[in-house]
Amino acid sequence: MSFRPTPADIPVAITTPSTSNPPDEPRLHSERRITPTWTIEIVKSKLETMTGIPPSSQRLHLKTPGRADQWLDGDHTTIGEWGLMRGCEIEVHDTRPQAARVNITDLSSVEKYVLPTETYESLPNSVLAWKKNQKLGRFDPNVLSPVEAIAEQARKDSEVVDKREISVSSRAIILPSSPPHIRRGTIRFVGPVPAIPVPGVDIETVDASALPIWVGIELDEPTGKNDGSVNGKRYFTCPNKSGVFVKPEKVQVGDFPPLGLDDELDEDMEEI
Repeated sequence: MSFRPTPADIPVAITTPSTSNPPDEPRLHSERRITPTWTIEIVKSKLETMTGIPPSSQRLHLKTPGRADQWLDGDHTTIGEWGLMRGCEIEVHDTRPQAARVNITDLSSVEKYVLPTETYESLPNSVLAWKKNQKLGRFDPNVLSPVEAIAEQARKDSEVVDKREISVSSRAIILPSSPPHIRRGTIRFVGPVPAIPVPGVDIETVDASALPIWVGIELDEPTGKNDGSVNGKRYFTCPNKSGVFVKPEKVQVGDFPPLGLDDELDEDMEEI
């Protein structure tokens, strides 16, 4: 028997047609070394791991430089018979209906592992363990509970309101402000706003007097976020997009009259 050398593998580009725009952009572009003596059936089985398309649903389109494109029909023919050479491309088409194709990029249906809370809390090298050792966050013996924290915030807010003389009907600007971006308006509300949630606290179980204080302002221009209501609960009335609720430390009360047309012209002239 005469010696027959093993045919050298040929590097071939493997692609799949794209449904995106532009339509000729491949969804997959990889390279595979193909043995010319492989049958089309074997080639399809090798390509399944690359494309996720079952061999029975594959139709191969061979693109050879300088030659007409060919459909590789006939599973029992060898791919070398089709003129396989360097620079070739095999485009793998999926003959299944669109609804029957599995989207391998969609991870929403993939079952994900969730570490049990008990297991995580027992780990010695976790972030939680480090916080415990450093007595940080909720592990700080001096840390306030969420209810105590909002009561302390309410106390500080009340001090700021008194110190800055924040009251209903006063004129004010919202800090930080610098020309020409100064938001000014009239204070319409000062007090707790239970409609604004506090993380980690059930508002309904807390006395309103212990809730943080908010300042509701009707702005001169429609640069706000509401009409004086929050989550369906009304605290004052103003045109839509003219109302805003801010913390007391962001409010400066003073002689801030509404801007008129002449004022706007003067400001424009100052910027020339």
